[in-house]
Amino acid sequence: MIHVAPRIFAGAPDNYLFRGLAPIAVAPHNPSGILNERPQASDIWPPARGKRKDWALDQRYLGHDTEQESGNGLRGFARKAKLVTLTSAQDGAQIPEDQESRRSRRPIAAILAALFSLLIAAFSIYILAHAVSAVSLSALREAIAATSANQLAAAALLTVVSYLALTGYDGLALRQLAARVPYKTTALASFTSYAISFTLGFPLITAGTVRYWIYSQVGLTASKVASLTVMAGVTFWFGNVFVLGTGLTFHASAISAINHLYPLLNMLMGMIILSAIIAYLAWVTIRRRYLSIKGFRLELPGLGLTAGQIILGVIDQSAAAGALYVLLPNHAQFDYFTFAATYVFACILGVASNAPGGIGVFEAAMLKAVPVSEEALLASLVLFRVIYYLVPFLFALAVLGAHESFRHWKSLREAMRRSEEETVLEDEINPLRRWYRDIWRPRK
Repeated sequence: MIHVAPRIFAGAPDNYLFRGLAPIAVAPHNPSGILNERPQASDIWPPARGKRKDWALDQRYLGHDTEQESGNGLRGFARKAKLVTLTSAQDGAQIPEDQESRRSRRPIAAILAALFSLLIAAFSIYILAHAVSAVSLSALREAIAATSANQLAAAALLTVVSYLALTGYDGLALRQLAARVPYKTTALASFTSYAISFTLGFPLITAGTVRYWIYSQVGLTASKVASLTVMAGVTFWFGNVFVLGTGLTFHASAISAINHLYPLLNMLMGMIILSAIIAYLAWVTIRRRYLSIKGFRLELPGLGLTAGQIILGVIDQSAAAGALYVLLPNHAQFDYFTFAATYVFACILGVASNAPGGIGVFEAAMLKAVPVSEEALLASLVLFRVIYYLVPFLFALAVLGAHESFRHWKSLREAMRRSEEETVLEDEINPLRRWYRDIWRPRK
């Protein structure tokens, strides 16, 4: 057998046009059939490092008939070789180009998102400062003092209902991940993570850190905790979107007095939102769906768990909106469902601003939308911040401290018990050691 190297092509230089061309084994008595015989895969040299793409293209070329596609003789093969190598070179140049374009788009999207958040925050601060400047401190104190004990008790009760629904967020996510965790651990992780993230902001960081701290003690990995955090966030948004779509659809006229849009337009937006939710339910029902987020591949819940997410989200948002609604002095100007849709829209603006707990942005949106006197509404918002955000935040810190102290004390008791057991075992094995310790033990 004669090995024909790429240099036989009319003294052509060994440049990129012939990169990856495989030597061919042919019979010496058939020199004219050099390129009419189909090479075998065993005759191909192993590809050099960095040239595997060209080698793969050459392998693909072996599946075609050279005589029919490229013509007879050396010239036809040279044309085919040139086509293969040029195509691979173009593909190799296209891949970095696409990656570079994607990388260049990411900073632009991040800058636009940051500018959007800053715009919302700046506009909200302007509205809030204008409203606060027109309110006297004495009038605000009088409005707070005018709130009855029944209103405070109702707001506290609805806050408890909202946080109980939040524990269901983690329960559904754990069920989807097929992770068995006791409910007391689930309730502890859910309540503390939400109470802290609602006040400090940045829920993916704060809530994820608290969840990992607690769930890692029962054996959950970091990837499962990250998936759980994402699914709980999806449940939160399901509740927001459903309440907003329902309010826009069935209370379009009342909301038009707030957002100054035509009732038909509000109804159309609400129907689009509800249709999107129904389409999503049908989409996850047909077959299993997966979501990839920064390397994590997450299976989306099916119809049953998704319906549970929507129900829990609606309960949570309705209870939270009700906690603020009962603190308002006058409910005659608008009904609860209209107020709930307004509340959800203000919450969405607060999340979009990336402000901790949406503070400032949420208040500005409510001051602009709710037709109540500014003194009374500010007093209700202050009390709502204390009842729904500050008290659970302080309670969550206390619960976490108590939980950590109890865990350390339990570990210490376990270590002491093991030490005593080891001492007894050593005494049984070595009686002389026990006699020596009893003799030299200090007498009281």
